[in-house]
Amino acid sequence: MPSKRARLDRFLSAHIGISQKATRLILAQGRVLVDSCIASDTQQLIDEFSHVTFDDQVLQSNTPRYLMLNKPPGVVSATKDDKHKTVIDLLDRSDRNNLHIVGRLDFNSTGLLLLTNDGRWSRRLTEPDNKVSKLYQVKLADPITQATVDAFAEGMYFEYEDIITRPAELRIINDYEAEVSLTEGKYHQIKRMFGRFQNEVLKLHRIAIGNLALDLSLATGESRELSTEEVCTIR
Repeated sequence: MPSKRARLDRFLSAHIGISQKATRLILAQGRVLVDSCIASDTQQLIDEFSHVTFDDQVLQSNTPRYLMLNKPPGVVSATKDDKHKTVIDLLDRSDRNNLHIVGRLDFNSTGLLLLTNDGRWSRRLTEPDNKVSKLYQVKLADPITQATVDAFAEGMYFEYEDIITRPAELRIINDYEAEVSLTEGKYHQIKRMFGRFQNEVLKLHRIAIGNLALDLSLATGESRELSTEEVCTIR
């Protein structure tokens, strides 16, 4: 998501129809409040959630939203799709079209999906350098071997992208089921990694992102808002 931060003088110029130079006077007169504080610096940076008023007229008052959704199979992780139902279509809320998806799941993959209108928060969770882990439950067609575990831990070369995947933890639950923990999300990564061993992934279910686990009380297709604590401690 692109950054929505802007200098205060540029914001005021766009919203009240004056030149950037003219904003200096109204700021000097104490007529602009940012988050209930008198603003005086033309270069003060504001973002999409800064509360801004001019002469008691509200110019911007947005509320950040953070949701978790229990994604069902057969739903596209997209905001719009001409052929299939999207995760946005599952939301029964008036602001759903203002939300974007934080890390996608494949069409038939299920489990924890996050949505927000806060671009900075979603970037912190998805940028590879931040190494936020994603935990998946996987069901395979054939028994899982120790060689597969070792290959996940070492990383695999993906020729198409010309990259080596970061080390991933593969924990065997039984012959056909495992948990996989990744800190990146290449295209169909888990399926492609098991594909090196000709072992088909039959089911892929995400159960956690960082410190946030899927709420087991959420039925498939249901969603809820995150608490303030969950938003702050997910990393």
